[in-house]
Amino acid sequence: MTATYRLRVASLITGLTLFVVPTYGQQMAEPVDEAVVEQIKKEGLENSHVMEYLSWMTDVYGPRLTGSPMLDKASDWAAGEMTSIGLTNVHKDDWGPFGKGWTLESFSIVAKTPDGGFPVVAYPKAWSAGTPGPVSGQVVRIEVESLEELEPYRGKLKDKIVFSQSIRELEEPFEPTARRLDDSDLLRLATAVPRTGGGNFRGGQGGAMQLQRQIANFILEERPLAVIDRGTKGDYGTIFVSSASIPSEQGASIRDVDAPASVPQFTMAVEHYNRIMRLLDKDIPVSIALDLKVSFKTDDPMEYNIIGEIAGTDPQIGEELVMLGAHYDSWHAGTGATDNASGSAVMMEAMRILKAVYDAKGQGPRRTIRIALWTGEEQGLLGSRAYVGEHFAESAGRGQPPSRLLPDHEKFSGYFNMDNGTGKIRGVYMQGNEAVAPIFRAWLAPFNDMGAATLTLNNTGGTDHLSFDAVGLPGFQFIQEPIAYSPKTHHSNMDVYDHTIADDLKQAATIIASFVYHTAQRDEKLPRKPMPAPPGP
Repeated sequence: MTATYRLRVASLITGLTLFVVPTYGQQMAEPVDEAVVEQIKKEGLENSHVMEYLSWMTDVYGPRLTGSPMLDKASDWAAGEMTSIGLTNVHKDDWGPFGKGWTLESFSIVAKTPDGGFPVVAYPKAWSAGTPGPVSGQVVRIEVESLEELEPYRGKLKDKIVFSQSIRELEEPFEPTARRLDDSDLLRLATAVPRTGGGNFRGGQGGAMQLQRQIANFILEERPLAVIDRGTKGDYGTIFVSSASIPSEQGASIRDVDAPASVPQFTMAVEHYNRIMRLLDKDIPVSIALDLKVSFKTDDPMEYNIIGEIAGTDPQIGEELVMLGAHYDSWHAGTGATDNASGSAVMMEAMRILKAVYDAKGQGPRRTIRIALWTGEEQGLLGSRAYVGEHFAESAGRGQPPSRLLPDHEKFSGYFNMDNGTGKIRGVYMQGNEAVAPIFRAWLAPFNDMGAATLTLNNTGGTDHLSFDAVGLPGFQFIQEPIAYSPKTHHSNMDVYDHTIADDLKQAATIIASFVYHTAQRDEKLPRKPMPAPPGP
């Protein structure tokens, strides 16, 4: 990154007069269609459908756990809505097999002591087994530091409720939970040196993690009545819930159609979990009464991405492809609003905006524009990885460069992704692709007054753009305001419609529609960075 570029970014972010920044209509090598940008803004900001899409995805068709009947219904709705927008080639594209689906039908959970009972806030984990009806068992806590310390519990957990973690001390939050990015945040992103190597690997904890897995295996193999934890974060009744487990030595995934039934498993609000642990410290016995009804879907182990497009019209480049997408699946404790109905609704709205603009022009895009709502992202980018492997490049394995490029690899221009909550767009993570900087800078310029001005060479966390980047295709995620994504809504029971921000999502859909429009119309495909190399030793 050049010093001039850093000064320019600093000026854009802070408003300092360090460097004269040209307006998007002047001195820009990359063309920007100002008239179309104004059309896109008018359609996206004054005639938005994004919150209506979001309400259908969450209030009606949420949650959308991968493999579940509710996700099937949500996918049918999305395909129908794409058709009503006027998209073509709308279909559900299969991948898999994924395994069995799971639906939470109902549950109740209450703590009891010799002096009475009290309600607790807890949530079952996905793919947890149900109970045969109302059951009750004494709470037993297991806090050990070695496998040898587990031996006294062998054969004694069968009818018990196991608390599998220690007390988690809480500190009162004296700072606001939700936040916007300030000038210093954006300048730090803009001047960051790209991270290299490491990926998601976390070294130095292998032994401790292996011990925790062995302890968890022991507890599950003893088949207690239920296992309850309090998670690693969350307070004030916010619970972060994901998947139940089966003993890892069995060599199966809990989602496999023929996987053994799991033990009922819950995550409890930390305040209630800690209270029960303190009662046990005082030798006051506690029991848990619970009733958990779930159902499994085993008739169709396949899963489906939802695809639609606006066909390209240019005789030379009409078969070339621009994609935009977001993952449609969610976890089950909330309705999957910020993760990631927000991104899915924004991408559908971007397609609606683009269809309206092209209809007004009386001509379609030069390149084909295709939307994908991915499934299986929460289980490891499964849907997008399968799609990339089928259409663009075969993989030699996760973390490896592609083993074979398919014909559509050469026809691909770029992919734009949204998956960081409800916050408005402040710029783009360029994924180490410095060649796109002048292009994206020009495309952001019309939106500088809406807060979007920052480019960073860095990447953001694991989501579906990585499936494209891994095979050498330009894939990008947008910089978004964090709001309360990590501390409150991401994978939690509070991931609901009410914690989304309409104006932010309108802004995001408008900017993304403009980026996709200009990618589809420009003479050349987006530049690519070098093909991924094999990882070092």
